[in-house]
Amino acid sequence: MGWLAVGDTYEITLVEGQVVARSASDASMEGQLSTLPADLRDRPEVIELQRFAEWLDWHAAECAAQVDNWMVSSLPVPTALLARVWPDEAWRSVLRDLVVVGEGPGEVGFLRDADGSGDLRVVNLDGETVSISPRTVTMPHPILLPDLDELRRFAVELGLVQGVEQIHRATWRIPADLDGDADEVTEFSGAVYRSWFHLSARATSLGYKVAGSEVIGRIRDTGRVFTAAVDIGNPYYEEEGHTGRLTWDDDRGRRLRLTDVGPVAWSEGMRMAAALHAGRTATADGAA
Repeated sequence: MGWLAVGDTYEITLVEGQVVARSASDASMEGQLSTLPADLRDRPEVIELQRFAEWLDWHAAECAAQVDNWMVSSLPVPTALLARVWPDEAWRSVLRDLVVVGEGPGEVGFLRDADGSGDLRVVNLDGETVSISPRTVTMPHPILLPDLDELRRFAVELGLVQGVEQIHRATWRIPADLDGDADEVTEFSGAVYRSWFHLSARATSLGYKVAGSEVIGRIRDTGRVFTAAVDIGNPYYEEEGHTGRLTWDDDRGRRLRLTDVGPVAWSEGMRMAAALHAGRTATADGAA
């Protein structure tokens, strides 16, 4: 953005989300001040610019959360909507380079551009930039991408960095030898935290919700809604915090057998449990 005059002495602008000032008589970069002068900090122009910077941060986080939801849920997104939001840098930074899948055979690639003509430009697995014109596209969860390993290699070759974690997202596939009667996973149980509150803070910082004695994540998978839950104990009866079993419920709150859990719900539930386990102080046997 440009520089805004503050009185006759200074001009201000945003640089990497921070308000910076320079002398109005020296428009060169050398004239930029390393710290905001004290007599500017309470000026209305500075306060409004700081509020604008806060709004930009909020807007960027909201865009990322929305695109992450589209991706995790593999929801169809109208191409007209992508074209409408593309000029916004916050939207563009989280949409660019996501793998999108159109409605026809071969309509798959890394999204590079969207415009009002109804076309999307994507880089396909042959390395060619092509135009596709589907009515909607999906940004599939990586567990649903058949060419995931190839897409990962290709992204590394092109130096692509996704604004929303998709192809490099940690994934877990449902084991083929599951016990048909089992309804819980204990692979990530036994991680110990200094307190329940440290554990719950870890959960919320990762974007999950804490409900009673569980950390939960809701996942839409092939039209169904699953709730993955990790037991974390009760803060009123236990001094330490610890992770327990991982389970899944359906949209009516009924506990599911593991064989009834969808592939995306399984992967995202395991990802949640693994992330909670990774932040541990120690495991139940005392290992860090």
